[in-house]
Amino acid sequence: MNDDAAPGFLRRSLLLGGLASLAVPRLALAQGFAGLGTTAEGFSVPAPGKPFVFPRDHGAHPHFRIEWWYLTANLEGPDGTPYGVQWTLFRSALAPREAEGWQSPQIWLGHAAITTRDKQFVAERLSRGGIGQAGVIAAPFAASIDDWRLARRPDAPAGADELSHVALQASGTEFSYDLRLTATGPLVPQGQNGYSVKSAAGQASFYYSQPFYTVEGTLVLPSGTIPVTGQAWLDREWSSQPLASDQTGWDWFSLHFASGEKLMGFRLRDSGEGYTSATWIAANGTPTPLPAGALSVVPLGSSKVAGRAVPTRWQVRLPARGLDIVTEPINTQAWMATRTPYWEGPITISGSHKGRGYLEMTGY
Repeated sequence: MNDDAAPGFLRRSLLLGGLASLAVPRLALAQGFAGLGTTAEGFSVPAPGKPFVFPRDHGAHPHFRIEWWYLTANLEGPDGTPYGVQWTLFRSALAPREAEGWQSPQIWLGHAAITTRDKQFVAERLSRGGIGQAGVIAAPFAASIDDWRLARRPDAPAGADELSHVALQASGTEFSYDLRLTATGPLVPQGQNGYSVKSAAGQASFYYSQPFYTVEGTLVLPSGTIPVTGQAWLDREWSSQPLASDQTGWDWFSLHFASGEKLMGFRLRDSGEGYTSATWIAANGTPTPLPAGALSVVPLGSSKVAGRAVPTRWQVRLPARGLDIVTEPINTQAWMATRTPYWEGPITISGSHKGRGYLEMTGY
């Protein structure tokens, strides 16, 4: 089912979270942003001390309410022109079980985008589970919704991780992309060995990343076909109640530094100072989780985007690593005009460290 045929509302309601009800177009803020603070009653919940098992955990976890496969890429054309690419597949369960055919309670949502210096190209797909429209296979890995697909390449070496060599395709009314991604480093658990806490009250998710992709391929835009190369970052996350009821949105950063080191960090906003978390990733892939509050993210300037003020220039500080940087978007208007809208786009990094990355902001 394509975007034009899809009913209703949605999004990374599925973002860090879920489609709690197809009948309610806008969930109350008392349930957290996009309903992600809704009770997890009946669903499994994350618990610390449970190691990932691969390739099984590359696949779906239907007894958890919310899950996604989330990829962002910082790319360049032959002349150095920057581009950003996003591809996301969200799964949301209406009941804590799996079933075949039309009895499946799984809802699937896809987002695809290309960001240029002056344009944001966006497409959205909505499908249901159980009838072959969308789903994920752990091995050989394949995640798809309609004809959008992230899948293990045939040339992947025998014995390599299922996500180490993948191909990515998506298209919209005015754009398409076809990319080949190759991992040059390991999978990285976020938080405490993959248990990522999201609030002082203890809401959490299972969370790991593949932040070491190199990319080559093509973008097709109204101006023509553009060969591109660059870096990409894949996030895998699942939960059943990832937010506290008073958390109204988040600011999430994935950063590639010129040194080869990387940083994942986020701030979840509430009525107080908010909740921050971060993982420092060494160039060899060794993660160091930082305690809550160690990361500081402060907006330095806003842009008018889709009729609202959105903070698009940020100071990010991590004193424990000597990090004091400023991030700038390549396009301030990187707005995802989807059922639940949000800002997501590529950024550049200056200050104590140089590099590039991606920023996602919700709830503005």
